[in-house]
Amino acid sequence: MDRREEYKTIIKLLLLDYAKIKPANGDIESEVLFDEERDHFELLDIGWDGPKRIHHTSIHIDIKEDGRVWLQHNATEMEIAEELIEMGIPRDQIVLGFVLPQSRKLTKYGH
Repeated sequence: MDRREEYKTIIKLLLLDYAKIKPANGDIESEVLFDEERDHFELLDIGWDGPKRIHHTSIHIDIKEDGRVWLQHNATEMEIAEELIEMGIPRDQIVLGFVLPQSRKLTKYGH
């Protein structure tokens, strides 16, 4: 399996695990979206919390053309980047897309 396919498998497993966790409030379901052709992967929370409609991206991960994994959004309290590392993606292959470009070199991840 090439590196890109390995990263896709890891990302999908991670998101499928998180999709099993039921949000504490409301009648909310978690959905995973995999666009494997364009390498976009998301975990969405969808439903109702009382009268409030919920449609929220919890996690968004992309694999860019250079093969690096971009953590675009993490609305969880979990260290998603660290979990990706534990699952086999090298630290320098993970970019925190939600960090200002000029500040990424200050993180312990790729930039």
